Amino acid sequence: MQIIPLRPVPSQTVMATLADQLAQIDVYQKAYGLHLDLYVSNVLLLAGALCQDRNLIVRSRYIGFVGDLCFVDTQGTDDPTYEGLGIRFGLAYIEAGELANSQIS
Repeated sequence: MQIIPLRPVPSQTVMATLADQLAQIDVYQKAYGLHLDLYVSNVLLLAGALCQDRNLIVRSRYIGFVGDLCFVDTQGTDDPTYEGLGIRFGLAYIEAGELANSQIS
């Protein structure tokens, strides 16, 4: 598992190499929750995914992303909000080999 660094701002874009995939992750707050867009090599794979605590975001292999992403509340089980990004709420990349045999905690 790899933690992707985020800042406590309402909208941001981070670039990361995840399992040899050049990923662009856009994280943004809306009135009804935190959302995420995922691009790999400039191709949009996910748009407007709702971010929840310990809930896998990608979920489907057919879109072509290796591994998965999820947010983890380090102080409880609340869904993430931008104010706590990088402080209370971490964005985790879970490698494909870790998915089948691990529990997100």
